[in-house]
Amino acid sequence: MIAGLYAVTDAACCARDGLARVRAALVGGARVLQLRCKGSDLAIDDARALVALGHAFGVPVLVNDDVELALAAGADGVHLGRDDATVESARARLGPQAIIGASCYADLDRAQDLARRGADYLAFGSFYPSRTKPHAVRAHPSLLAAARPWGKPLVAIGGILPENGRALIAAGASALAVVDGVFGYSDIEGAARAYQRLFEETV
Repeated sequence: MIAGLYAVTDAACCARDGLARVRAALVGGARVLQLRCKGSDLAIDDARALVALGHAFGVPVLVNDDVELALAAGADGVHLGRDDATVESARARLGPQAIIGASCYADLDRAQDLARRGADYLAFGSFYPSRTKPHAVRAHPSLLAAARPWGKPLVAIGGILPENGRALIAAGASALAVVDGVFGYSDIEGAARAYQRLFEETV
């Protein structure tokens, strides 16, 4: 199930000492982990260690973009962008139990098409200004409400803070995907806990 804080790693998490950073996010309550290592290569042994760590916390671990790395590392699935593999080819490679998520940006038609093609969750964003993707097209919370009838978990991403995340949950977000808001702080555990608390308060 894709719900709650969806922690997306930064480059520092992909280094050999990154396990401690990821562990802190998991202790803080992250419910999903995506291995995203833009600007650096994630060694297969490090990827396997991060997957094992996530599984020790009962958390699904996905790999950004790279279907082959997801397969080799024993990850639970993959997150696909516009220029990555298709949902169908990723499913054929990873199997029926894999979690395959897809970026929909601010495009509701794309989201509906991906839902029909078997994506397990739909990610919309950027909802707010983001240092990770400063030039991303801005999404409006109404997209989440419009996508709810399709019955897929909806992930919101882009500049999300504890202060603005509650509105996205209210609009229909099942999960909040965060990079800098968690891993950009020295107290990673505390930062993660602040996001996960938003979901606990809306139960």
